Amino acid sequence: MSEMVKEDKETKKENLSFNDFTIEVLEDYRIANVSRQLSIWGRKEVLTGKAKFGIFGDGKEVAQIAMAKAYNNGDWRSGYYRDQTFMLASGMLSSEEFFAQLFGETKLDKNPANGGRLMNNHYASRSLNEDGSWKNLTNQKNSSADISPTAGQMPRLLGLAYASKMFRQNKELHNFPEFSDKGNEVAFGTIGDSSTSEGHFWETINAAGVLQVPMAMSVWDDGWGISVPNKFQTTKSNISEVLKGFEKDENGDGYLIYQAKGWDYASLCKMYMEGVEFCRKNHVPVLFHVTEMTQPLGHSTSGSHERYKTKERLDWENEYDPIKKMREWILSLELATEETLDEVENTALEEVKTARKAAWKSFSEPIMEERDALIELVKNAGCDCKKTERIDKIVNDLKKLIHPVRKDNFTAAKKILRYICSTCDSFKPLKSQLQLWLKNSLEENHERYSSHLYSETDLRVQNIKTCDPVYSEESKIVNGREVLRDNFDKLFSKYPLLLTFGEDTGFIGGVNQSLEGMQKKYGELRVTDTGIRESTILGQGIGLALRGLRPIAEIQYFDYLLYALQTMSDDLATLQYRTKGGQKAPVIIRTRGHRLEGIWHSGSPLSMVINSIRGIHVCVPRDMTKAAGFYNTLLESDEPALVIEPLNGYRLKEKMPDNLGEFNTPLGIPEVLEEGTDITLVTYGSCVRIAEDAVKQLKDFNISVELIDVQTLLPFDINSRILESVKKTNRIVFFDEDVPGGATAFMMQKVLEDQNAYYHLDSEPRTITAKDHRPAYGTDGDYFSNPNAEDVFEIIYDIMRESNPQKFPSIYTN
Repeated sequence: MSEMVKEDKETKKENLSFNDFTIEVLEDYRIANVSRQLSIWGRKEVLTGKAKFGIFGDGKEVAQIAMAKAYNNGDWRSGYYRDQTFMLASGMLSSEEFFAQLFGETKLDKNPANGGRLMNNHYASRSLNEDGSWKNLTNQKNSSADISPTAGQMPRLLGLAYASKMFRQNKELHNFPEFSDKGNEVAFGTIGDSSTSEGHFWETINAAGVLQVPMAMSVWDDGWGISVPNKFQTTKSNISEVLKGFEKDENGDGYLIYQAKGWDYASLCKMYMEGVEFCRKNHVPVLFHVTEMTQPLGHSTSGSHERYKTKERLDWENEYDPIKKMREWILSLELATEETLDEVENTALEEVKTARKAAWKSFSEPIMEERDALIELVKNAGCDCKKTERIDKIVNDLKKLIHPVRKDNFTAAKKILRYICSTCDSFKPLKSQLQLWLKNSLEENHERYSSHLYSETDLRVQNIKTCDPVYSEESKIVNGREVLRDNFDKLFSKYPLLLTFGEDTGFIGGVNQSLEGMQKKYGELRVTDTGIRESTILGQGIGLALRGLRPIAEIQYFDYLLYALQTMSDDLATLQYRTKGGQKAPVIIRTRGHRLEGIWHSGSPLSMVINSIRGIHVCVPRDMTKAAGFYNTLLESDEPALVIEPLNGYRLKEKMPDNLGEFNTPLGIPEVLEEGTDITLVTYGSCVRIAEDAVKQLKDFNISVELIDVQTLLPFDINSRILESVKKTNRIVFFDEDVPGGATAFMMQKVLEDQNAYYHLDSEPRTITAKDHRPAYGTDGDYFSNPNAEDVFEIIYDIMRESNPQKFPSIYTN
């Protein structure tokens, strides 16, 4: 350890005096103590009821301070929910913000990471200005927004690092200095040792090694995963030992692997400065395995580690507490006296106490003022009826609460409203005043707790001006895949930040040739093949989009999207919401599905997706012109979306639009494909062609069907076009090839409940779906598993027969 001091004295004489070095060490010691006191006092706030839950970074302080020394402006973090010391040391967190987050503060100036959307120790920097435009990301230190699922931060980490590779190697991207300094940024990842058991970790580690990206991965190893020791978590109980096969050597590229003890300040500083510098300069991924870490306060406020750790282990953790060991090291080198270190510790404690008080005051006072104003409003009304006793009790109970929250105020107001006398003139104004109070409170709390699920900027999809495809006498009839291909060609020319990648995407131009020739024309950096690794394909897209690029991440088939569903649901779909508009990742996820062969190439589990990824738009085009239009729309917007191309449409004939790259398909706007008067049929995607066949068959029986293609499931019919159809036909059927109770039930709820179409029905609404099981193999398997034109005909005919059995006699039953 003393060697590091000697090295610093010798190598930094010109730039850093020994006195300055001592000051830096003492500042690090102060930050470590501030962080520890934040953990201690944060735990107290939970146990006394001011905060709901606490999870802290105690025991990780010294290693994270060392890591922060290598962290530069422009760098990115994709981390773990124990990184509070790193955030403090890097300047991305203050003590007051720590407590604001713990209390659930919703004001962004007090809690900029998430505005009260997440529990404590979930961090994010703000990449966007208030209007949604990009800040200069190279002029600040950046942290992508944390999520709780273990190893869930790994896929996006790959994309954050991959972006640096793109910005360095693609010279055209040097024209975007607000996003990158020619790729000189490192993506820092952190994870607990037990979470390295997750598949996301291994998939990311492998992909980063293949791609050779500047990823600096730290594993905090305290020997446990909650109550389970790492002998049950990791082969050989040692992640760096297991990963030796990934190490860079004479046989090929890989990782640099370092190991250090979590209490050894000097060695940690040396390790991080050396490893990150190599990573930054050479774009080689680096793994830092930090062992012998401790967790003095246990896993969280929900439990005690004394229940599962032996006395010997607890004694060891006390002896090797990193702050204690750092103090011993400072004293052994005579960098400071006992008295000086005591003073540093006391200063840290006072900072934390002051921050706690300020954060609590900022959080609690507006709620108290709201409560007092509500009570005063009620007190000003007078009535002698018995109901006032109940109102007085509600008011008195509210007064007694020491730490009220908004829920207490809101529920009290609702209960009081129930008991307001309807006959007393003195109470009539109170009723209207309380109703107004509740209305205003709902609006304010929507902004606090429910805003920014989707973009709220001028670039949201609803603001993109509609432009229809243009055709002329010269417009050719081509295979659908050629419309996509030629449209992508226009888009790559139009958007220098656009790139795409996936399985078979590059060299052969996709399994359906819709990117034919694009890699040859635009290069391997922009049209790229990947390994078979769906979760990190999506993670690549998220990280790239967080850094300003416009990725199209291709998942070969819709069925395989399920590998990435957790990342879509927990990370991408919640990103704008959980940062309250502070970050965006407008990834376009491109896939294909519906009606091929067998269980795993039929791709219609729409309900599984739409109910998991609210926050991502879901586009279900019926043909490739519509799909191309969606890509054109989405690249003008700033929102993420999933586009599911119809798998059986690539070789069906379509007319080539003259305005490729310009026309678009609006989201949330259904299209009426056939006008009708008897019944409304609502569907999407590949089912449209089946519906068109059925509609023709029904015409032969004098049944007039209004056929509507919804085009997108999220958003769904934002102008209530389907309601207008039902007002005319008074009957409706919802048709798709998801399971019963799936996306058809979703559409039914939107139309009957949200649009109130129920009041216009003369017949029972019906759904047409696939069987409960997935489709069987072959043409016959598909026919008897999925709905077909004859099924659509039969159900619509039966609905019409119910209203007029003479005109429509029974066909299939006696």
